[in-house]
Amino acid sequence: MTKPAMHEDLAQNIRLLCSYYKSIAEVCRRLDINRPQFNRYLSGQYKPSANTLRRLCEFFGVETHEILLPHTQFERLVQLRPQATLAEPVVNGSVAAHMEQLSRCSNPDIQRYLGYYFEYYLSMSTPGKLLRNLVCLEEQDGQIVFQRTERMRTNANEAPCHNRYQGIVHLLTDRLFLVDYETLNCHEVTQTILFPSFRNRVSKLTGLKMGVSDNSERMPCCARVVYEYLGKDIRLRKALAMCGLYEADSAEIDGSIREAVRNEMAPGETLFRARH
Repeated sequence: MTKPAMHEDLAQNIRLLCSYYKSIAEVCRRLDINRPQFNRYLSGQYKPSANTLRRLCEFFGVETHEILLPHTQFERLVQLRPQATLAEPVVNGSVAAHMEQLSRCSNPDIQRYLGYYFEYYLSMSTPGKLLRNLVCLEEQDGQIVFQRTERMRTNANEAPCHNRYQGIVHLLTDRLFLVDYETLNCHEVTQTILFPSFRNRVSKLTGLKMGVSDNSERMPCCARVVYEYLGKDIRLRKALAMCGLYEADSAEIDGSIREAVRNEMAPGETLFRARH
């Protein structure tokens, strides 16, 4: 005798969401889920773990409490929802389509990271120096964007110059991805990947940053980076005045930050890894 489905509503809801895709195989491939295991969810015999259920919801663009609704109620909800809110596959190669897909997949918890930060890392163009920049994450037209400002001084007798970078931010599963470009000369794109904050209050975020040195060598580099949260309202001029190059052991920089941006590798490590 066939065992009755214990999670039939959930199974029907997942099957409904899968119907917006070309095939079950495509869904499994994009979710990186084993097909036999996924079939168990579709049959209603097994309920996904909390982590897998969250991944499913992020992929399909629905909330966890929604996918657990009775099927008739969930079906009405999906039918009323604009088609663009479902995480459809990119069907053309346009940049806009890819960016829209990333936005749909981004975790809404990203809102808690909006505000100003000091960014710290060892300078890629001035060896032995530690660079402090100002970063602002904000929402514009439904997208999370950011501006990063470098305040550089060639020598003490000259006024500082400012390099500005603009980019986008996505919180994908449990990592923050920031990609930006230098706006004046458009000669550099950088990527920063940060661990999220697992505390109620955002304070410091750590990760890795990759870019090129801002000199004639233009050497591709990777460095550990720290984002120190300042708040949503700050004294902008004062914060910018604090940006610039510092000695790597400067007492003006918190000791825990100086330690966190050191770029040494532990014995036996074969990859340059972030520190959490």
